[in-house]
Amino acid sequence: MPRRGKLAYCLMRDDRVPAAPKAVLLAALGLIVSPLDFPAWIPVLGELDMLALGILAVETFIEACPAEIRAEHEAALKAKQSVWDRDVRDTLGAARHGLGRAVDRIRSRVRHRDEYQSMSEVG
Repeated sequence: MPRRGKLAYCLMRDDRVPAAPKAVLLAALGLIVSPLDFPAWIPVLGELDMLALGILAVETFIEACPAEIRAEHEAALKAKQSVWDRDVRDTLGAARHGLGRAVDRIRSRVRHRDEYQSMSEVG
């Protein structure tokens, strides 16, 4: 399932994929996160309805996309050169950069704590 989810992500980001399949997938995912749900007392359906809907929505979306675009994204995923891979790299890089800056600020404050006077010490 993770591979199909990555493929769906790449296809959603592709401007060549028609808007109708994208809208259907987003509507299904919206239903999954909405408070509407089958009662939990219905055997099996009450437990697995949202999981099944999610899998069905992703699979239906992927199949509704043009075959040549789907094949292009599948090849890019195998080569680790897909939109998914690029976005993950960018996100991790930004997170590392932000974390690095936060650590540097904390270290700087620890090193220079004698120069700073806290508000509790002022009064």
